Amino acid sequence: MKKNAVIVPALVLGVAALACAQSQTAPATSAAPAARPAVAPGPAPTKLAIINIQRAILSTKDGQKAATELQAKFTPRRSTLEKKQSDIQTMQDQLRKGGATMSDDAKSRLERDIDSNQKAFQRDAQDLNDDVDQENQKIMNDLGAKMMAVIENYATQNGLAVVLDVSNPQTPVLWAAAATDITPDIVRLYDQAHPEAAGSKPPAPAPAAPKPPAAAPVKK
Repeated sequence: MKKNAVIVPALVLGVAALACAQSQTAPATSAAPAARPAVAPGPAPTKLAIINIQRAILSTKDGQKAATELQAKFTPRRSTLEKKQSDIQTMQDQLRKGGATMSDDAKSRLERDIDSNQKAFQRDAQDLNDDVDQENQKIMNDLGAKMMAVIENYATQNGLAVVLDVSNPQTPVLWAAAATDITPDIVRLYDQAHPEAAGSKPPAPAPAAPKPPAAAPVKK
C-alpha cells in the first residue's frame, strides 16, 4: 500500500544468560557450614538472526484478514475518486477538442470547472491516502505487539543474542546468510499462537488513491 509501506522500528532483542545458585539448608550442628563455590554463569548467546517484520506481519493469517478488511473498507472511496477522475478527463477532452470554437465565456467557465474539480480531487485523494496510512499503521502496531511476544520467545528458546529487522532501511545489514532469516518460522509460530483467522485468504493490495489527469494543453 502507498505508502502501503509501513514503518516498523528495528527489533533488537538482547537475551541474557542467567545462572541461578541454589542454597542448601545447613545441618543442625554447632559447626559453621562450609562455603559453597560460586556457580559460574553460562556463556552469553552470540547467534544473530534477521527478520522482515513487515512481510512477517502481512503473511500471518491475522495480517491477511486485516488487509482484506482494509481493502473492503476503502474500495468505495477509491471508486468514487475514479469516477471524478473520469469526469475531469472528459472535461479536458471537451476543452481540447472544442476550445478553438468555443466562446471566450464558455471556455473560461470550462477551464474554471476543470481547475475546481482537479483541486477537489487532489484533496479527496490525499484524504484517502492519509486514512489508509493511519489505518495501516494501527494494524501494524496491533499485530506487531503480538508478534514481538512470539519473537522474544523464539529468540530465548533458540539462544539468539540479536534479531535485526531487515524491512527497516535504517538497519545496517549489508549481507546475511539465508539460514539466519527466521521470518518463515515466526509466521508459522504466530499463526499457531493466534489461530482465529485460519480461514483468511491472501488479500488484494490496499487501495491507493488514483492520480488526477494531467492538464490538457489548449490550442489557441
